[in-house]
Amino acid sequence: MVGPTSAEHGEQMKTTQEFSWLRFNLRVLEQTRRADFPILERVRFLAIWASNLDEFYAARISRLFLEGRGSDEYRSLLKEASSQIRLADDTYDALLPSLEEQGIRIVPVRSLTREEKDYFGAFLAEEVVPLVDVVRGESVGEARSHTLYLASGRGVLEHLLRLPEAVPRLLEIPGRTGTYVRLGELVRSRSDLFLPEGSGELYEFRVVRLAAIDERKVDWGDLPAALESRLAGQVTHLEVEQGFPAHWTEAIRLALGLEPEEVAHVRPPLDLRMLGKLVDDGPPERKFLPLRARRVPGFARDAFARIDEGDVLLYHPYQSYEAVEEFARQAGADPRVDAIRATLYRVGDDNVLASALIAAARAGKDVSVLLEGRARFDELQNLEWSLRFHNSGVRVLPLPEKKVHAKVIWVKRGRRTYVHLGTGNYNTQNGRLYTDFSLFTCDPKLTADARGFFDALERGQAPAPKHMRTGSAVRDLLVERLRAEARPGGHAILKFNHLTDPAVLRAIAEAAEAGARINLLVRTTIVEIAPGVRARSIVGRFLEHARVAAFARGGRWEVYTGSLDAMPRNFDSRYELFFPVRDRRAKASVLAELHAQLSDDVNAFELSDDGGQQASWGGKLNSQHPDGHRGARATRVEKTAGRKARSAPRIAPAAAGT
Repeated sequence: MVGPTSAEHGEQMKTTQEFSWLRFNLRVLEQTRRADFPILERVRFLAIWASNLDEFYAARISRLFLEGRGSDEYRSLLKEASSQIRLADDTYDALLPSLEEQGIRIVPVRSLTREEKDYFGAFLAEEVVPLVDVVRGESVGEARSHTLYLASGRGVLEHLLRLPEAVPRLLEIPGRTGTYVRLGELVRSRSDLFLPEGSGELYEFRVVRLAAIDERKVDWGDLPAALESRLAGQVTHLEVEQGFPAHWTEAIRLALGLEPEEVAHVRPPLDLRMLGKLVDDGPPERKFLPLRARRVPGFARDAFARIDEGDVLLYHPYQSYEAVEEFARQAGADPRVDAIRATLYRVGDDNVLASALIAAARAGKDVSVLLEGRARFDELQNLEWSLRFHNSGVRVLPLPEKKVHAKVIWVKRGRRTYVHLGTGNYNTQNGRLYTDFSLFTCDPKLTADARGFFDALERGQAPAPKHMRTGSAVRDLLVERLRAEARPGGHAILKFNHLTDPAVLRAIAEAAEAGARINLLVRTTIVEIAPGVRARSIVGRFLEHARVAAFARGGRWEVYTGSLDAMPRNFDSRYELFFPVRDRRAKASVLAELHAQLSDDVNAFELSDDGGQQASWGGKLNSQHPDGHRGARATRVEKTAGRKARSAPRIAPAAAGT
């Protein structure tokens, strides 16, 4: 199979998980063209695209790189990635004039005054030269992942300069607010500070290596060695600037064991992640207005009393994520609380919730955490938190064979127990940038399931909740409910980041064929779209992260939400929690958000069964509007089921040779 394929009429589109992921990243890149976004937010999306592409080469491509390298499928994937790199180059050039209009510039070294050149020469000598590693050209096979290198030599490749990560790639010119010069170009202009005289011109390149570790064999004691092994990960991608000497490119390619199609020739600057510096430094009026998240009345005063009154369901970031942190803080400070259990996945650097757990342990409470040490790209950060917990009296549970991806906090307060269940990562920063559901409840059925979940993991056993679902039981639930809707008048709405499980996709196709209305909201990856299924992707200011399954059941809607995507790995290789939303008002809130996203004509892409994607922009129904009334404008899915996209062209399905 080459790229997404549409078989004979009446069959569903099929593609690979990796190709679908790249098409999502193209939707991210498309955000740079949005006229309704402030200029620095458009630049931010270009930096996000670049970061995502690095992740693609470091992780997403691993299956095909290791098992299908050289296949038509693999080459098609690389062609799509190369096409996006060229589009990103053009996008960067197109954004520069708009930035200049706002007083933000990236200028060449040749435009600097004599005094400015003298200053940066001194800066390089004092701040950069001591941090730059200069190595022989023959050591190129040991090049570090994601690092910018400058190569030089007279005829042959002689020297490699490894630029330090600690120095920003963009440096603001003193006295010229908003005007920057690139570090790489400065180093190139003063090669005499780094290399012997006559060493030749400098050229930029970088590599990306596979970053995977064998999760099955890793416990806390093994994690440091496993992370060290990443330095030797295979190189999947070589990026050289246009004009890089061809014989050097070939020498580096052979030294890294790459094929010609695994080399990208890029217009400088390499690594557009550097643009995040412009966004961070830029004026607030060129970014989105700060979100004023709504708070739950009475929750900050006494969260437990508020939960005693009934379930509390929140949709972050529009409703403040601080409620989750406040719940943990109050649990740690309340003298009636004697035990807390929590799962933690992507903790981050400064985490209010994790700090609250430490404070609770220091206050003498029984606190245990299942900290997932194998969260990809967050392993080192979580390893640091494991030491913080150990040294503060928090018990860190041993890692089970399967990765723990569930999001749950359980609290024992006197004779009552409380639980928070969510779709997010308990990450202070992400809680304000990702859309996620939070459910606070003292429902004895759910709190008992949560306690049983932790007890089973502590005993080294597989959890078996009675009212929530985990593992393959989630797959069984989805398939069973889809089959129940497989009739004229049936209706199901599924919202996932990734939808790739064959059994679930087969049940979706069968339900649609039987006359049911199937609506899919898939942020990133979908490998099949059956005829009659409406699939959309919402990409906008906030990262769509919530997972939901809703089934009409003849008008008495049944709603589940939780931590997992509909993928084989989540069903078979992880411990997740998918929980029912029973409270009438909470259920109505979830359905309102789903309906708003199905009606969105500001942030949406319609995904077609031939692999194409068509932007639906420029309308008035914005499901990510920060005013808190996103669901009020559209309460019925049918309102925009046939709405035509506007404002942006259709992105055609990729095919062989494109």
